[in-house]
Amino acid sequence: MKEYDFYIVPTPIGNLGDITNRAIEVLQSVDIIACEDMRVTQKLLNHFDIKTKCISYHKFNEKERLQSFLEIIKSGKKMALVSDAGTPLFCDPGSILVEELRKNNIKITALPGANAVVTFLSQVPRGDEPFTFVGFLPKTKSQILEVLKQSSKNDIVFYDSPNRLMDTLEIISEYDKNAKVAIGRELTKVFEEVIIDNIQNVITYFRTNTLKGEIVGMLYKSSKNEDVAELEKKINILKLKNFKAKDISTILSVLYGYNKNEVYKLIISE
Repeated sequence: MKEYDFYIVPTPIGNLGDITNRAIEVLQSVDIIACEDMRVTQKLLNHFDIKTKCISYHKFNEKERLQSFLEIIKSGKKMALVSDAGTPLFCDPGSILVEELRKNNIKITALPGANAVVTFLSQVPRGDEPFTFVGFLPKTKSQILEVLKQSSKNDIVFYDSPNRLMDTLEIISEYDKNAKVAIGRELTKVFEEVIIDNIQNVITYFRTNTLKGEIVGMLYKSSKNEDVAELEKKINILKLKNFKAKDISTILSVLYGYNKNEVYKLIISE
């Protein structure tokens, strides 16, 4: 089998049985494992009796680690990168490192394995293949609404945390009161749960059920008429430029032929 200098290795997102034989072999054979949280990774290594040395690599030290990792690999040693759970570089550090390694012609490969987005989407019915993965949604309401509007032509997949999910669902409800969503939590674990329903029913459900574990969510592609969605996009651009409702309706009617009164009603109803 071809050997590489640097391996990107997925780890289980919950069920330890989901690790691959090849992942175990690589983690055993490399000289050093770069990991997000050494305590989390050490539990995994102990479970599979892997003795390989670990070095911390996370978002707070990823830049300062670059040179030392290059020196380690150029000295002839092999490295693996893991995150706390799932496939590295999905909302986890590693992109900067991989870019630097490729600039230096380091031989890199990635192993297939667990990924929360793929695990979630494979059990959720969708109308078509395209989707937009946005990682963790921004912190503010206005930023979240902007993400939803910008990505409205596709199903929108996102990560969330238990303490933020209810706020996220309320914002989605405000964005589209008829929205359909899918929420998955504790994937591959004992209490795995996937809920698919309209936004109001999902909000009601989680108000009366305990929220725990990492969460993957999906807002189904907007059911709004595409022409309306395009009009809303133009309205939002002008709003960001601080134009008033009357001015926006006039501008869009003159430039694009929209009905001035209909545009105005749409703006004040948002």
